[in-house]
Formats: sequence, structure tokens, C-alpha cells
Amino acid sequence: MSNVDRNLTAAHAEVKAEIARPDAKTALLLAFVGAVLAGTWTVARDLPPNLPALVVGGLGLALLIGAAGLLLWSVRPNLGNRRERFGFLLWATLTAEEISTAVGGDRAADIAGLSRLAVRKFTCLRRAVDLTQAGGALLILAALLTAGGAAWGR
Repeated sequence: MSNVDRNLTAAHAEVKAEIARPDAKTALLLAFVGAVLAGTWTVARDLPPNLPALVVGGLGLALLIGAAGLLLWSVRPNLGNRRERFGFLLWATLTAEEISTAVGGDRAADIAGLSRLAVRKFTCLRRAVDLTQAGGALLILAALLTAGGAAWGR
């Protein structure tokens, strides 16, 4: 095996590992966002109306729902992209002989395609984390507004 072949094999394994990393993080973050949404609903439904808290809390919930959407988008399989065929999407369209040729000859294209996939997943995950932080901050502010309204007799 040549040095280039070893490097391509190592790069291929590294990219495949990177694709799996955001999936685990996404699962944890989805569970967290779901728990925050459920907890917020449970607490907020019994509180007296407070317009500033409702507006701020509503914005926070909207950001958390947006984060959940991004997380779901990051793990959604993309099976219909005809322009980018690599890995099993390519192999599903080939005969056994064509697969042998494709696997043996164009590992660099597979690495490039898998790398683009990993970047898309991490980008969605990063945006979802940002939205979760902003939504959480707004929910904390809404809680403070509610507590302040109760303390001020509103």
C-alpha cells in the first residue's frame, strides 16, 4: 500500500468518525431542548399573565423550537441530492463491478463528499446551540420578569 493510499484510508476513517460525532451531540441537545420546552409549558401555564414575560418567553420558546428544527434537519437523511453521489448513495446506483471500480479508484471524491456532509451537520448543530442559548436566556429573563411582577404586586 502506497503512502497516498494509507493517507486516503486514514482521511476516510477520520471523516466517517466526524460524521458520527454531531449525531450523538444532536440527540443530547434534542432531549435537552425537549425537556426545557416541556418544563417551561408546565411552569408557565399556571402563572398569572404578565405581558412582558409572555412576549420575552414566547420569543425564547420560538428560538428553542427553531433550534429543535435545526437539530432535526442535521440528522435528516439527504437521499434525493442527485448532484452529490458518494458512499452508499453512489453504490446504490451501480452494479457490483462498477462498485469495485468506484471504491478502488475514487476514494478522494468520497472523502470530499463525506467532508461536506460533516460540515453541514456541524453547522446545523452550531446554529442550534446558539439558538438554544439565546432561547434559554430569554426564558430566564421571562422568569425574572414574572418574579419581578409578582414582587411588585402586578
